[in-house]
Order: sequence, then structure tokens, then C-alpha cells
Amino acid sequence: MNSLILTTGARLLTALFLVFSLYILLRGHNAPGGGFIGGLIAASGFALLAFAAGVEEARRALRVDPRTIGLAGLIAALIAGVTAAPFGLAPFTGIWAEVGGFAISSVLLFDIGVYLAVVGGILTLIFALEETH
Repeated sequence: MNSLILTTGARLLTALFLVFSLYILLRGHNAPGGGFIGGLIAASGFALLAFAAGVEEARRALRVDPRTIGLAGLIAALIAGVTAAPFGLAPFTGIWAEVGGFAISSVLLFDIGVYLAVVGGILTLIFALEETH
């Protein structure tokens, strides 16, 4: 599109979508769905930017290939899944540790992995569809 208003608005909304998606990721990390819905919100922001300003600008704003983001997410989720094995627990059992006064869990790592996998997967699909358009 060649709309200045839409392009400018999409840039602002993309930033707001990203901040809100991080809030959802961290707010919901102890409840189901924080990583998945946060990833969808982040991908929606970049999709809006791709529709308004073009895929190249969205790729520049993302700075990393979406396939790399998705792969990093899958690796993080896998690491979170096998974290319980050294303790003789079932895969994907939550492991908690105290780090600097904060309780950190393997569940958070899994949710971050899901977040990244969803962002990478959705954006790979959207960018490929937009580039063939």
C-alpha cells in the first residue's frame, strides 16, 4: 500500500503490539497460553507492518530471519522439556530455581520457546504469502 497514514499507524501499532505481547508472555507464564497468544500478538504486529509498508520493511524491523526465530523457539522448548531428566522426573516437569530473588522456572523457558516458535512460524508463512502476491 502507499498510504502514509496506514504506514505511520502500522509502525506505532507494531511497537504497541510487541510491548503488549511481552506483557502477555510474562503475565501468563504461570497459566496456560501466555507464550502462544503472546506470539500471535507479536506476529500480528509485524504482519500489519508487512501489509502496510511491505515485507522488506517488516523484515528490516524484525532484524532476524523468522525461520531462525522459530528454530530458536523450538530449541528453547526442547531444552525446557529435557531439564527435568537429570532429576529423574518426567519430561516437561516444571523445575524451579531462585535466581537473584526471583523464582525462575523451566515453564517460563518453555513459554518463551513457544512464543518464539509461533512468531517465527507465522511470520515465515505471512512473509512468503506476501512476497508471492
